[in-house]
Amino acid sequence: MHPFDTATLLELMPDGRFRGHTHPAYANMVGPFGGTTAACLLQAAVQHGARLGEPVALTVNFAAGLADGEFLIEARALRTNRSTQHWSIELTQGGEVAASATAVFALRRETWSTPEAAPPANLPAAAALTRAPLIGRPAWTQRFDMRFVRGGLPDTFDEQHQPDSVTQVWVRDEPPRALDFVALAALCDSFFPRIFVRRRKLAPIRSARSR
Repeated sequence: MHPFDTATLLELMPDGRFRGHTHPAYANMVGPFGGTTAACLLQAAVQHGARLGEPVALTVNFAAGLADGEFLIEARALRTNRSTQHWSIELTQGGEVAASATAVFALRRETWSTPEAAPPANLPAAAALTRAPLIGRPAWTQRFDMRFVRGGLPDTFDEQHQPDSVTQVWVRDEPPRALDFVALAALCDSFFPRIFVRRRKLAPIRSARSR
């Protein structure tokens, strides 16, 4: 089994909640990598028997630091419409909420669309770039192959302000794994905090994430 699938493996409990465990392969400086926490929250809704359609939006709030070990997740469908479904998801540990999320699922239908976003032009191919170093970095960074064009983690945190915090990076699971919605939730959290890049300042981070 891929390490990511082990880290996001959930067991359905008799009361309808899901039980999971943190995984040492995705450890951060303190506690687990937030991306796997977000992925587990989404996984609970994906695995829920009442789920309709596919995820189209996910917002995660990290309410407290998650400790290594067991946790429980409760996913509730707040409202189901003809094509959309709204979810509330809570992760608890030791009887207290450590993270929460809201998610929107939908049945994708043929409809009018006009995408405006486009990938940056003239970027070098991933194969032409060197993988980011792993020595001295948290375990979770070893689970992603990151190849930075710009905006990577600085070599030193000298608190010298930079003109911007733009990051351009090729990233995939390591070892390679087919991309699905749960893995995408984790990938979206693989960017280092902007204060690390813009101010080159090492500081504890806890925040809400929307993807």
